[in-house]
Amino acid sequence: MKYSTIYLAIFLERSNRFIARCRLIDTEEEIIVHVKNTGRCKELLIPGVIVAVNHQPSAKRKTAYDLIAVKKGLMWINIDSQIPNALASEGLTTGTISLPGITGTLSLVKREVTYGHSKFDLYFETDQQEKGFVEVKGMTLENQGVGVFPDAPTLRGLKHVRELQHAQQLGYRCFVLFIVQFSQIRVATIHSEMQPALSEAIKQAKADGVQILAYNCEVDQETIALKEAVSFDLNQPFIDPNQGKVEKA
Repeated sequence: MKYSTIYLAIFLERSNRFIARCRLIDTEEEIIVHVKNTGRCKELLIPGVIVAVNHQPSAKRKTAYDLIAVKKGLMWINIDSQIPNALASEGLTTGTISLPGITGTLSLVKREVTYGHSKFDLYFETDQQEKGFVEVKGMTLENQGVGVFPDAPTLRGLKHVRELQHAQQLGYRCFVLFIVQFSQIRVATIHSEMQPALSEAIKQAKADGVQILAYNCEVDQETIALKEAVSFDLNQPFIDPNQGKVEKA
C-alpha cells in the first residue's frame, strides 16, 4: 500500500478525535489534518514529533490532508485505521497470511459480511467446504517490543469476539487477526488492564477454538506492507507508556 502525495510535518496539537494541527516541514505552513484513527494514540501524537500527512484535496472534504503515520524514535508507525482490512484481504488472497488448521485452498474472500448482530471484516470459503470469519484489528500501541490492543476500551471489539466464539461453536472456522502497523515487535497481546473483559473474552474464545493471529508490517512515511507472522501471548506483561497521563478535556 503506497500513499499518493506524502509530506512530512511537525505535529502540534490534536483538537479532537478527528482533527489535528500540524506544520509542514518544507514550507512551515500550519495545516489542519484529518486524523485517520479515533484511538487515543497519546504515546504517538506528542507535540513536536514528525508525522506523515497525505495531501488529498477535494471540494467534498473539510481538510486537505490526512495524518497517516507517526515517527516514534527511528520507527514509523502507521495509524491509518482503514489500512488493516485492506492488508488482511490482500494477504489472504495472495497467501501472505495463512490460516492455521485450514486444509483447503481459499476459493472466496469477501469483505464486511454480516453474521448475527455483527459485521465481520472478512468471510472465507475453501475448496474443502470450510467456511469462516476473520475479524481484523489494527495495532498501534507499543512499548519495549510488546504490541497491544486496544489503546482504548472497545465495546465493538468485545462484541465481535463473542460473536466469533458463537460462530466457532456452530462449525465456522474463526480468527482474530491483528495487523501490527509497525515493524519492531517481539510479541503481541491484549491490554488486559485497559479492558479486562476483552482479555477474558479472548481467553474463552480461544478455549472454544477461535485462533488469534498477528502479522507485523514494514512501514515508512509513504508505504506499509505486510511482513511476517509474530507471536501472540495473552499472558504477556505490558507496561503502558500512557499510564498516569492526564486525559485532555
